[in-house]
Amino acid sequence: MNDASSKTILIIQTAFIGDTILASHFARAVKDQYPNSKIHFFLRRGNESVIQGLPTIEKTWVWSKENGKTKNLFKLILELRKIKFDMVFNLHRHFNSGLVTALMKSEMKVGFKQNPLSFFYTRKIHHQIPDPRGWHEVQRNLELIPGFKIVDNSKIYKPELPLQEKNFLKVAPYITEPYFVMAPASVWFTKAWSEEKFQELTTELIKLGKVYFIGAPSDRELCDRIRKDLPQTENLCGLLSLLDSAALMKNAKRVFVNDSAPLHLASCVNAKTTAIFCSTVPAFGYTPLGDDSVVVDVGNTLSCRPCGLHGHKSCPLGHYKCSLDIDVKKVLATIL
Repeated sequence: MNDASSKTILIIQTAFIGDTILASHFARAVKDQYPNSKIHFFLRRGNESVIQGLPTIEKTWVWSKENGKTKNLFKLILELRKIKFDMVFNLHRHFNSGLVTALMKSEMKVGFKQNPLSFFYTRKIHHQIPDPRGWHEVQRNLELIPGFKIVDNSKIYKPELPLQEKNFLKVAPYITEPYFVMAPASVWFTKAWSEEKFQELTTELIKLGKVYFIGAPSDRELCDRIRKDLPQTENLCGLLSLLDSAALMKNAKRVFVNDSAPLHLASCVNAKTTAIFCSTVPAFGYTPLGDDSVVVDVGNTLSCRPCGLHGHKSCPLGHYKCSLDIDVKKVLATIL
């Protein structure tokens, strides 16, 4: 049942950009549960573009981890303590976010038991990966909201972005013919499909339309290697913002991504998505949420997979079969 009283609420998510994107749905659900609330959002610098401008968010607090991580954190805590938050929701499970939660002047502090400072919380929920219920991360987050009804179909829990007309205008010059979008990079080596496989896939895709590569400026060299000597391709790494990239994904014939942030950008715009999972597994609960989305992986053929909750800088066993054993034909077939 909705609480009609006015509340000032703080949501904390200081993890990676993908986690912040998924938290947008949580903010919307909190607003639905408490319609008259004013919601503040606390995140790490670099992630603010995916939250600032959402209609559910009153104010965004940005924590810079550069040039004095701890000093910057306590400076923000002192500012936040001037506000009497009625409720604090912490979606992160690490110490620093737990510290922010613990030091808030709020009678209701909610978060996951796995946070080392969760003994300060008034409501604690067990965060399970993999989840025996088969729940997606957005569903696990929603369990923190008292009285919120969660259904089994994770596809209804699409995150959102503060997209504006300028983002669609930015990518309009690229949308002149059928096209695919490819995001082959990942912060973690073992979460990324091999560049040789991406090159094979691109060779087939250009027979069907143009291929745009997206990513950060640091991904440009990788994408240039993949598209070397291949016509009908263009490297947009570093030329588009996160929101621009999502706008480009929206009308693509298909988007090809790893288990990484671009996957969640695609979910926000309900893009047709093929997500390639290498060292991590869909059971962790971070799969794409678009209506037409498919996960491709090696299945249960490797006893070493998953080799951890996050990726690694190199394959712990040196063979990298979780990537190399994924057949290009299997990925290509998802466009049908």
